[in-house]
Amino acid sequence: MTHHWSADLIAPDDDFAGAPLLRKEFSLDSGHGDVVTATLHVTAHGVVEPSINGAAVSEDVLTPGWSSYEWRLRYASYDVTALVADTSVLGLALGNGWFRGRLGWTGNRAFYGSELAGLAELHVEFADGHRQVVGTDATWQAGPSATTSNDLYDGQSIDARLASSAWTVPGADLTGWVGVHPVEHDAGRLQPYVGPPVRRHEVLRPVRVWTSPAGATLVDFGQNLVGWLRFRVQGPAGTEITLRHAEVLEHDELGTRPLRSAAATDRIILSGGVDSFEPTMTFHGFRYAEVTGWPGEVTADDLEAVVVHSELRRTGTFECSDDLLNQLHRNVVWGLKGNVLDVPTDCPQRDERLGWTGDIAAFAPSAAYLYDVSGFLDSWLVDVDLEQRHADGLVPFVVPDVLKYIDAPSDFPAPESTAIWSDAAVWVPWALWQAYGDREALARHYPAMTAHARRVESLLSETDLWDTGFQFGDWLDPQAPPDDPIKAKADNGVVATACYHRTLRQVSAAAEALGKADDAGYFSALADRVRSAFGKHYVSEGGRVTSDCATVYALAIEFDLLDGADRQGAGDRLAELARANGYRVSTGFAGTPFVTGALAATGHLDDAYGLLLERECPSWLYPVSMGATTVWERWDSMLPDGTINPGEMTSFNHYALGAVADWMHRAIGGIAPLAPGYSRVRVEPRPGGGLTWARAALDTPHGRIATSWSLEGNRFELDVTVPDGVTATVSVPGSDAVECSAGVHHYATTLA
Repeated sequence: MTHHWSADLIAPDDDFAGAPLLRKEFSLDSGHGDVVTATLHVTAHGVVEPSINGAAVSEDVLTPGWSSYEWRLRYASYDVTALVADTSVLGLALGNGWFRGRLGWTGNRAFYGSELAGLAELHVEFADGHRQVVGTDATWQAGPSATTSNDLYDGQSIDARLASSAWTVPGADLTGWVGVHPVEHDAGRLQPYVGPPVRRHEVLRPVRVWTSPAGATLVDFGQNLVGWLRFRVQGPAGTEITLRHAEVLEHDELGTRPLRSAAATDRIILSGGVDSFEPTMTFHGFRYAEVTGWPGEVTADDLEAVVVHSELRRTGTFECSDDLLNQLHRNVVWGLKGNVLDVPTDCPQRDERLGWTGDIAAFAPSAAYLYDVSGFLDSWLVDVDLEQRHADGLVPFVVPDVLKYIDAPSDFPAPESTAIWSDAAVWVPWALWQAYGDREALARHYPAMTAHARRVESLLSETDLWDTGFQFGDWLDPQAPPDDPIKAKADNGVVATACYHRTLRQVSAAAEALGKADDAGYFSALADRVRSAFGKHYVSEGGRVTSDCATVYALAIEFDLLDGADRQGAGDRLAELARANGYRVSTGFAGTPFVTGALAATGHLDDAYGLLLERECPSWLYPVSMGATTVWERWDSMLPDGTINPGEMTSFNHYALGAVADWMHRAIGGIAPLAPGYSRVRVEPRPGGGLTWARAALDTPHGRIATSWSLEGNRFELDVTVPDGVTATVSVPGSDAVECSAGVHHYATTLA
């Protein structure tokens, strides 16, 4: 329920190094009995940490996150009944966050505003029904914190000599504090959270502490993660401890070059007493840390890494007999966790961390299996719709779209609808519809879906092909020049037209599901036209597709652009290309999510497994063999000799190329939806690649679906668990499909 505000948005009269404290002391109205409920509504320009009498009101961090602030500023609501006292201090600690911190790779900041500000409203209800409201207004006061600098990219500095909890106590000495002033804002922007908050999760201890060849103290946490370091320490007053973060080592030292301009450095100046350090106004993507200035010797007992991301419930699991595939799957999971910090980002560590639409377009089906991302992506899609509505139907490259404020280099493309990236407005809602079957959510996102489809219709050439304008195409094709990842083998028109056909089919199906018959017919007819044009201009005899590379065949097959002999010919050619390339991957963002599925669908299951299990670079298992614990941005982000890819753009935590997990869940685990929300499910494990067993489970809206199969010699056995209300179509190799209802079912067959 939306809250109607009476409080003012207030900013401190002194910025206090970008980390001001706001404070209001108040007494409860007397004569009304006990407090029945007390609810705090809070948000900020910047990030805010609210407290009452010095106690944090929740476990949330980095509130209110990042949304399209121009049109939507979220607020959080907390039950604080247990915290209010007869006399209390309501406090707000502010930081720069996304609102005023650095965003993007140009070094610029404060794209949304120059002032930090807080907005809070406490509603107290008493036993007799009386209500008291305490809100931010001109009577509040502002003062300094112990934080001397804070930025999401560059880190946080804390001077523990300045730390004090006195400001949280009624009657505090407020020498040095100043007043506040109201900030004009559009109250219509204020909306409640519809997605989950950001919170702390796992805590990891170091697996190794050592001295590098250059004499630096390095710490390895054994896992590439997103969050920060936390510790307690005592040393001489004025001692400065510096913590630098990085994902990898290079030449046995901290490998910071991939961070580009992001400093990723935290600092604490010690007070002389026992100091607690936790930099909650920043975050880092790292596995390794370099510690300088520590009093004495750093040990594994001194530090812990706190994993931070949006609160998501794990729903899907997978494991099999191949340890490397299991590690690949773990890498996909950790890559997802690292890139769901309020916004579905491309990477969590360098001077970027933006909501690139193409990444989540590719990865959404995998994400929706692994975790319940319905609320998380539903919230992000609100911003997609807002950005799109204010750009004449254009879905930007990133959401929230901060790029529109950045002076782009001369060779950067002008904004326009772009295949895969802009298709996120359709592909992501469709993935959510398939995973969760939420008709109301589909209806909410339907206007954005149709707006994108209609805009691209206006961009088609007179041949009904999407062969004009800028395209990212098969971005990061491993055979493209390292310094020019856009120069893929796949023809951009082929990729874009194929993707548009997929988009139109999904929009038409969405319209049909929502009872919009006219729209369903319109978009279906347009899809037929585009399909016909694709065949006429891009397909020759035998299923040969223009530019004759793995990606174009994968898309043509998986997006249903070919019939009969042409489809089989395309599959045969795709398998031939895979074998000729030694099963090394030859696809980028466009082709990678679909290439194994295209091979398997055209009778080349062995070749699909050949691709999946290849270990030479480029391949999915090459990073695993190099010790990766997340999915890399480039197939060769680290070269075989242990040096970092020399390009200016590389990350060791990107989930896009991990989209193969969707095929692993469907083909190895054997679980796929036959109807939205898994009310009907297909169970069809397809053993191969020498695997001898696999297990998968998925918590659906109807309950848990689970599979477990084993292969001993040529004896294949499968156990399937089906929840109430679900019908499963079960296919085992060499046998006809059968239908089953709720319960545990066992199947066995002898393979030929």
